[in-house]
Amino acid sequence: MEVIYGSAVTELCFLSATDLGRRLRAREISASEVLEAHLRTIERVNPRVNAIVTLDEEGARSRARELDALSKAMGALHGLPVAIKDLELTRGMRTTFGSPIYKDFVPEVDALHVERLRAAGAIVIGKTNTPEFGAGSQTFNPIFGRTRNPYDLDKTCGGSSGGAAVAVACGMVPLADGSDLGGSVRNPPSFCNVVGLRPSPGRIPRWPGVVDPWSPLDVIGPIARRVGDAALLLSVLSGPDPRAPLSIEAAGESFLEPLERDFRGVRIAFSRDLGSFPVDKQVTAVFDRVLERFTELGCELEPAHPDFEGASEIFQTLRAHGYAMTHEHHLERHRSLLKDTVVWNIEKGLSLTGAEVARAQRDRGALYERVRRFMERYEFLLMPVTQVVPFDIETEWVQEIDGVAMDSYIDWMKSCFFITLTALPAMSIPAGFTDDGLPVGLQIVGRYRRERSVLELGHAFEGATRVGERRPVLG
Repeated sequence: MEVIYGSAVTELCFLSATDLGRRLRAREISASEVLEAHLRTIERVNPRVNAIVTLDEEGARSRARELDALSKAMGALHGLPVAIKDLELTRGMRTTFGSPIYKDFVPEVDALHVERLRAAGAIVIGKTNTPEFGAGSQTFNPIFGRTRNPYDLDKTCGGSSGGAAVAVACGMVPLADGSDLGGSVRNPPSFCNVVGLRPSPGRIPRWPGVVDPWSPLDVIGPIARRVGDAALLLSVLSGPDPRAPLSIEAAGESFLEPLERDFRGVRIAFSRDLGSFPVDKQVTAVFDRVLERFTELGCELEPAHPDFEGASEIFQTLRAHGYAMTHEHHLERHRSLLKDTVVWNIEKGLSLTGAEVARAQRDRGALYERVRRFMERYEFLLMPVTQVVPFDIETEWVQEIDGVAMDSYIDWMKSCFFITLTALPAMSIPAGFTDDGLPVGLQIVGRYRRERSVLELGHAFEGATRVGERRPVLG
């Protein structure tokens, strides 16, 4: 399937970021030409899907001209257009957090990772849509409305990095950032047939606005159409910074090395449901079909999973505690402007006792130890990214799966937030499509701080399946 936007523009906008970057550095094409192609795609496609909600065309053009005037490439992302999730600060560019409270807010500083994007030569063209304060895996808010799935405009793209995944899937940008607390850089790529990587906490340092830098659940991660492109973006965004006290010392250059690897004899565990949550039959059908690809790569697959006892309570407690710390002042001053699920999460956090939070931290430590021992036996864990396929755009959150009722607006994302608690790197990679043509992703979980291994396995799987080459058809 091909995207119908105009052949020359489509060809340029669907080059991999790696290939596009090579052509830019070789001066085969200018940053201005690349930018204009992507701006034309945005003009044609964005009204259908509503992925990019703030666009700075003139600022982007000025930046492109500056880059074209340089005698040599500025950095690894020289001339590549990128869009920033509307939860992340962008100096001089509106940042709303998807909330009416901040509908006119223009920050004076960049988020740390945006600083790094600009320093590497990227052109920040605008902001991608997100649910209010990133709450929930369905991208809608009262300022900009809903972002639609490009494979079926009546379906959701997921969230909270929904605008980013859609923008990348539709060729509006080759790369985008996402953030992930309970699955927000994994769920939207799964729903949109692109790649999303949740790195280890500290791999991409976060600043400012991190309320609890000592115990982070929320991370920044790359979204791209190819695994190699995700590795490229990760290489730029990785590395220590004193403003982020738990940032990992290693720089990101190693992620630029070739991703080819021999996987013969590598032990891999797989699980459809981690033994504890319902999964839609359409998801498990795709998951079961792709397992043989790993056998063909020489991997030794075994059905197994760690013990995730208590994971739901741990995550719900720590998430609510974080919401209370971050948003208590919003509840006090602007309660009427907050959606019900955000109010619920803040109030849940405010009602927690110190003993409950301490117990959740203690239990998370015990869970990590169980998972660590399990991952000594297996280099990877394979599982579905999401428990459902893309659902109706008007449905705020999934109420039930396979007859099992969901108790809260995030209950249907256990397949992602269980992995969040482990602090292990995890990738969402295109795996296949349902009979109705809806994308389904595969989640690859790696060992402690082994993002490179996850990228290597994802690269091998990508080459064996080529599912990610299928594009949405939009007029």
